[in-house]
Amino acid sequence: MEENRDLEIIRELLETRQYTSLRQRMAEMNYADAAAVMEELEEDEQLKIFRILPKSMAADVFSYLEVDNQQFIITRLADSEAAGIINHLMADDAADLMEEMPANVVKKLLANASAETRRDINQLLRYPEDSAGSIMTVEYVDLKESMTVEDAIARIRQVGVDSETINICYVLDAGRTLVGTVALRYLLISPQDAVIGEIMHENVIYINTLMDQEAVARQFQKYDFTSMPVVDNEKRLVGIITVDDIVDILQEEATEDMEKMAAIVPSDKPYMKTGVFETWKKRIPWLLLLMISAAFTGKIITSFEDALSACVVLTAYIPMLMDTGGNAGGQASVTIIRGLSLDEIEFGDLIRVVWKEARVALLCGITLGAANFAKLLVFDRVGIVVAGVVCLTLTAAVLIAKVVGCILPMLARKAGFDPAVMASPFITTIVDALSLLIYFRIAAVMLHI
Repeated sequence: MEENRDLEIIRELLETRQYTSLRQRMAEMNYADAAAVMEELEEDEQLKIFRILPKSMAADVFSYLEVDNQQFIITRLADSEAAGIINHLMADDAADLMEEMPANVVKKLLANASAETRRDINQLLRYPEDSAGSIMTVEYVDLKESMTVEDAIARIRQVGVDSETINICYVLDAGRTLVGTVALRYLLISPQDAVIGEIMHENVIYINTLMDQEAVARQFQKYDFTSMPVVDNEKRLVGIITVDDIVDILQEEATEDMEKMAAIVPSDKPYMKTGVFETWKKRIPWLLLLMISAAFTGKIITSFEDALSACVVLTAYIPMLMDTGGNAGGQASVTIIRGLSLDEIEFGDLIRVVWKEARVALLCGITLGAANFAKLLVFDRVGIVVAGVVCLTLTAAVLIAKVVGCILPMLARKAGFDPAVMASPFITTIVDALSLLIYFRIAAVMLHI
């Protein structure tokens, strides 16, 4: 509600050209709120407001804008203005922006940026996408072992304003190897002549530059840290990752997994900013593949036409069997994919997982079969043999679906693929075909058709 009120006021001030009042109003807002309000406006209005913002907050507000809006604004600023924004952004935010920009724009921005900013951005851009090195920031407070607490506090005052965080300071030796950490609160309560090397925490948990960002998120979850150091293969400190970056990663990874589980090629754009043609391109590959694979299901039904013509009632229960099998497989796959993502399950647990899912499947299958058997006799009034065929198939379909649903994601992880690819749509297609084969085989034996 407060954001809507701010938006109404900003629009009114824009329309009436009360730019002094507009500047004052924006200056009073939180950076994230100011960005949220700007994104509700037309692009030209966003640019107008951005030019009005006080210089002290322009870069901070800019960092909260969506990438599309950042690109629109930065490409319409004068070179000196754009360079000012880039120079005041945190290095990781600046690097993220550069990755989304056209090459000619990046070249112009880097040419006008300060030498220090260029160095930091280039350092981040050389790491693989989605690695710890690509999401870290190089703005942190580093201290030397030989410093006193008084020297350390003076150092924090000198570089802290440009650092991502000063809550944790990182202690380096002469070769820039990470040897310890010290919290700001310990510096404040320690004697001024105390030596950093004597009060630092030596058992440092750190991240390698090439660690995948999803694994980085799990490290944060495991240790409950708000920031973690990033080191190279020689354990030299090259940057830090803060928890605000982890929140973005978790959202990104969750969205990607959801899209893969729904058989959609992942996209990094918001839904409303993705065009119809682009959305079509993301969805059609899997739909084509699943359609082709589903043709095998039709082939199975065609091959058993004689059996179906001999006992037409069997046809009525095909959708129920296929849907139940697909649902059972989906339950198992989602559970296993989540366990793999959280490192709760490894490929070495395959036998234990299959054994557990098989027992769960039998219990589920027998329960569903018993309930369905009663329904078939009481409401559908079919014969006992037909009811037996349907319920035996139902139990077998649930068993196969859950086993397939747990095995495929684990095999995908072992082969180096994302387990989410082996989610509901893919598993459902396999289970449908197997369920039909079992259905008709059981029917052929029990009904002699």
